[in-house]
Amino acid sequence: MLLCISDVLDYAELKEIRRLIGGGKFKDGKLTAGYRAKLVKNNLQLDKDAPGAKEVKSIVVAGLKRNRTFQDTALPRTIRPPLISRYQEGMNYGWHVDDALMAGDPKVRSDLSITVFLNDPADYDGGQLIISSPFGEQEVKLPAGAAVVYPSATLHQVAPVTEGERLAAVTWARSYVRDAAQREMLADLLAVQKKLAALAPDEAETDLAFKTYSNLLRMWSE
Repeated sequence: MLLCISDVLDYAELKEIRRLIGGGKFKDGKLTAGYRAKLVKNNLQLDKDAPGAKEVKSIVVAGLKRNRTFQDTALPRTIRPPLISRYQEGMNYGWHVDDALMAGDPKVRSDLSITVFLNDPADYDGGQLIISSPFGEQEVKLPAGAAVVYPSATLHQVAPVTEGERLAAVTWARSYVRDAAQREMLADLLAVQKKLAALAPDEAETDLAFKTYSNLLRMWSE
């Protein structure tokens, strides 16, 4: 499932993020890439020790944690500290798949990849996130503050930026439910459950929907 979510971050948060990273030190993105990804990664990333870096990451994670759509769909158990990436003219990130286990102690399995866009699409040409899927290549370029969520197991790339600068926060989540198809079914059932609760709160079928969702989540979560 590929999910686009608007307004993960609001105007004030985006303004604060851009202030914090404006004078920050950026390093070669290859330093945080896996063995094969290093061959195709050409961007810059905010130094984890740069002034304001921790604050920026906290703002992004807080936005994801409070977003109901993200929480209901991703069922996140762990959200990794995001990488703040900068793509200037001529930079790109070729086809790759994200590491299955993200660095840390302990390492965290990546079930879902998340890109939160930090500047407006009008600020740069190119720079689309392109995700390979059974339905063909899906191109994503969203307004500032919006996010796209997709399975970490998919091949994806960032197209070359031909003009301007692209800013984004990239992170990964381990879900309580590992299987992508099961997560999608739970999200669909949750939507049905909420609708029934609004339209027929006293009906037995509404109770069955709540029961089924809870028991499937109990069965599939880890």
